[in-house]
Amino acid sequence: MPESKVISLDERAKDEGKPFLEQLLQEGARKLLQAAIENEVIDYIQFHKDRRDEDGQRLVVRNGHLPEREIVSGVGPIRVRQPRVRHRDKGRFSSAILPKYMRRTPSVDALIPALYLKGISTGDFTEALEAILGEGASGLSATNIVRLKAGWEADYKAWSQRDLASKALRLLVGRRRLLQCPARRGTNLRAGLDRSD
Repeated sequence: MPESKVISLDERAKDEGKPFLEQLLQEGARKLLQAAIENEVIDYIQFHKDRRDEDGQRLVVRNGHLPEREIVSGVGPIRVRQPRVRHRDKGRFSSAILPKYMRRTPSVDALIPALYLKGISTGDFTEALEAILGEGASGLSATNIVRLKAGWEADYKAWSQRDLASKALRLLVGRRRLLQCPARRGTNLRAGLDRSD
């Protein structure tokens, strides 16, 4: 039997390694994200510096770091350590840059449906994303893809069943586009021709 000349995406990614430029971009993105998160916490604590309890202690203080976590981005996985903020008054700090449960950047979230629409099966997503984003593209198993797909289907179902009674729509025949016109009371939805041209 002849030897197969097909190379899996995993083997190719391991053989090529990361070029210096990709390593440089990934490290630069990590440093930039880490600095932005640190500055956000510094600004937050500075904003609350005058809040004190009866003993004169600050109510909002920095308290070490949260465990390091990995964010899957367009330049590959980025490991960051988010500073921990302690509220002594039952308050809570929530980062606008790096929300608590964020594991993927929005660009990666947009990539997933695009790959699905191109015909990548749910079982092949992990391999395809590792080839695109690098070996650290974790958290994107077939189970997660199926869960995302169910969410997309629910969003589509809600969108397709929305009520259009409050909007008058007019189809311009021959132009192949749909125009949306404001609804008037007592008017019915009906198709018409645009004879203004």
